[in-house]
Amino acid sequence: MAGIRQEPFGKTADGHEIMRYWLSDGVISVGILNLGGTIQSVLVPDRSGKMVDVALGYDDVHSYEVQDKFIGALIGRFGNRIARGKFSLDGKDYTLRTNDGRNHLHGGQGFDKRLWNVQTDGDSLVLTLTSPDGDEGYPGTLQVCVRYTVANRALIIDYQAQTDAPTLCNLTNHAYWNLSGHDAGSVGDQKITLNADYFTPVDNEAIPLGTLAPVTGTALDLRTPTAIGAHWDDPEEQLQNVGGYDHNFALRGSIGFLSPTAEVTSPATGITMQVETTLPGVQFYTGNALEGAPTGKNGAVYGRRAGFCLETQFYPDNIHHPDWPQAILRPGTLFKHQTIYRFPAI
Repeated sequence: MAGIRQEPFGKTADGHEIMRYWLSDGVISVGILNLGGTIQSVLVPDRSGKMVDVALGYDDVHSYEVQDKFIGALIGRFGNRIARGKFSLDGKDYTLRTNDGRNHLHGGQGFDKRLWNVQTDGDSLVLTLTSPDGDEGYPGTLQVCVRYTVANRALIIDYQAQTDAPTLCNLTNHAYWNLSGHDAGSVGDQKITLNADYFTPVDNEAIPLGTLAPVTGTALDLRTPTAIGAHWDDPEEQLQNVGGYDHNFALRGSIGFLSPTAEVTSPATGITMQVETTLPGVQFYTGNALEGAPTGKNGAVYGRRAGFCLETQFYPDNIHHPDWPQAILRPGTLFKHQTIYRFPAI
């Protein structure tokens, strides 16, 4: 299969067969499921050459079906939150499923629980999905195509979508990373650098206040290498509102152009991950609500802050803040963005 290996992974509760597809460039290997388009495993060599699985995940289909942490999944139609699950577009009002208190999160009962169609194209895995008009309350039929490629020590994700009516589209991936190993516990000692001078402050429901605030002088200033856990319990209001880091950062790059986003390194393994994206924002989340997740791979217990997320995106709730970059997709236009996770040699 053009360098892609597939194997049965199990069956859903209603009997659909789930497959795992392995992509490899001979150095790193990535396992992808057709359930949720999920990144199930990412194997990377540490400083001694030992392969380390740096992506949180599960060994069975049932855990993916019942989990509510979105671990590893493709997210749509709209990554992150829409306040009160309501928005207006072109003079029409729409109501979405509310699945995060009063708010809509990650598409509601979204793409993370769907069965994706899978094809191979050379060394790439191509996943497609049709989201019908009215799906979770969204207007328009959305045709989605996500391409996973592993090459040159990188996992490359290409997102595309088209619609037949004006709608919202904000696709992302919700992988949880732990560069010391998926079962290594807290990510607090891993060092992060974020290429962002501003962030979008939130209330205690993680809904943006509608402003851009400078990171200077705050615990959200991560522009130089900083231990993830150095400040996550500081008495700063923004951290207290959401129990740590769960914030969108406004990236320095221009929309549509691939730009450096973040870099994270584990002192335990020496593994570094560099992130690049064409999108305007990234949600840095430190797994503050991971407790209660099903038992992970090889019996791992994923407790609070056992993984971090770097979800590239348009800003959350942008439809209510028209001066921000908008995730409105119209017929005849193409949602086309790319995110790359690189694992450079140690």
